[in-house]
Amino acid sequence: MKSMYDVRQLLKKYGTIIYTGERSLDLSLMVDELRELHEWKMIETTLYMQALHIIRQEQRIVEGVEGE
Repeated sequence: MKSMYDVRQLLKKYGTIIYTGERSLDLSLMVDELRELHEWKMIETTLYMQALHIIRQEQRIVEGVEGE
């Protein structure tokens, strides 16, 4: 897993499509969904951690853009 596209595809695989129109809210909801998938043992810890890392990077980018 290397990009936000990959994270979206992972969530889509489990029937979750997130689009609110607000990027920071989308990312927060993705974290919540990933956490639930991991807690329910539907995704492995390594995949969960990779996806979280990608989302956290994206959140830093979005915060930087919104802060300007």
